[in-house]
Amino acid sequence: MNLNERQQHILNWVQQCDLLPVEEMVERFGVSSQTIRKDINQLAEKHLVRRQHGGIAPVSTAENLSFANRQFLNSDAKQLIAAQVADVIPNGASVFLGVGTTVEFVAKALLKHQDLKVFTNNLTVATIFALTPQTSVHMTAGSMRHRHCDLVGSDTIESMRKYVFDYGILGCGGLHERFGVLDFDPDEANLSRTLIEQSRHVLLVADQYKWGRKASARVAGFEQVEMLFTDDISAPRQQLLEAQGVRLISAKEATGE
Repeated sequence: MNLNERQQHILNWVQQCDLLPVEEMVERFGVSSQTIRKDINQLAEKHLVRRQHGGIAPVSTAENLSFANRQFLNSDAKQLIAAQVADVIPNGASVFLGVGTTVEFVAKALLKHQDLKVFTNNLTVATIFALTPQTSVHMTAGSMRHRHCDLVGSDTIESMRKYVFDYGILGCGGLHERFGVLDFDPDEANLSRTLIEQSRHVLLVADQYKWGRKASARVAGFEQVEMLFTDDISAPRQQLLEAQGVRLISAKEATGE
């Protein structure tokens, strides 16, 4: 069962909250509490949210949703973000595609590029390029996380440090005005720091709902990111990032919305 647009908004919204009350959803979407409770039931049946008295909460504030379930989060925006990234990367470049569903969308947007050298620890990304002989694909070593369809650990880091990449495509679990780029798992954060260290150009891909998510493993400050590709961003956050030398590419601006 696919989620309707309102359910996708609810799922994105709840990732930023300890508790999302029913009455707030009723007010925001202009529908009845019965309609919202039906949405809650469907999201809970998919194990995407936890029912709480008077509302819902994230499945976990300490761990990210599984890879399969994260694909429900803001997928339209991720496609727009991915298209913007693909416009920046030239044919013949070496690219490391890291963890996350937005990175998967970037992989799909790069399928028509010629002579790319793709490096990844992301099993889904490797599969996307399986039928593109014009793309050279190199998988890292590492221990597989079945829940997230990727490889992590010391062997992964060692594999990455053998190369320097033209472009590192960095996903994340959360963004914070003070702490910068965050993730939910120390292994993910360690991998992302290595991606930054080994890449000539660091491109961060993150939709607007990554702000305020309660990821606890710090990756890096924004000053280590060259470009942020997003769907929408507030003026104060834009000023904060630009002051730290980050170039912003907003899909909203590109589409003229």
